[in-house]
Amino acid sequence: MNLAIDIGNTAVKWATFEGKALVNNSEFVAGVQVPKPELVDKVLVCASGEVPEELAAYPRLTSQTALPIRIDYKTPATLGPDRIAAACGAWALHRGEDCLVIDAGTCITVDFLDHEGVYHGGAIMPGLGMNLQALHTFTAKLPLISLEGVEKAPVLGRTTEESILAGTLGATMLALAGYVALYRQKCPALRVLLTGGDADRLTAAGATGWEVQPHLTLIGLNEVMG
Repeated sequence: MNLAIDIGNTAVKWATFEGKALVNNSEFVAGVQVPKPELVDKVLVCASGEVPEELAAYPRLTSQTALPIRIDYKTPATLGPDRIAAACGAWALHRGEDCLVIDAGTCITVDFLDHEGVYHGGAIMPGLGMNLQALHTFTAKLPLISLEGVEKAPVLGRTTEESILAGTLGATMLALAGYVALYRQKCPALRVLLTGGDADRLTAAGATGWEVQPHLTLIGLNEVMG
């Protein structure tokens, strides 16, 4: 049994796998115990955020780890392990296909993996919450808007709150759709995978036809462990 742990900027998630099958998963919160290393065969951590003390000794994914994909990136040492793991997850699920991986977390990353298993890089942009926080922090009067309960953003904002949502959720969705369109000009059969904490919110905002994979990073870690 393999244990995969994803340490993000806002949450720590883990899953156990038997072969390719996800057996159990949860968030690392009070009262939820991560399986002990001695109870599993392999452990691998994707650490994008601050590592809890109790997980500090676990082996971590880096660009130097033996991977099922090839990294073609100018600065592999600076490549986030979350981007590597998500690309490996795309390869595990859709080997032999051109894939665009959109990870909508604290930051939003867009990464391209070709049908030969070569990771080429992509883009990093502020996440939804970061955009909302920036509008509030760097202006004198704009309020801090919560996305709690918000699904579809208005196209035409008729209040300040609606206008902020239109410019954050709506504009982010349009930007991502633009990226997909650009990649599909070269790869018509491109498969788009969406993951991260805001994946469902982007889907509700109009990300139709994109494959939602909430456990993509964990699947990728399992693929690396083999």
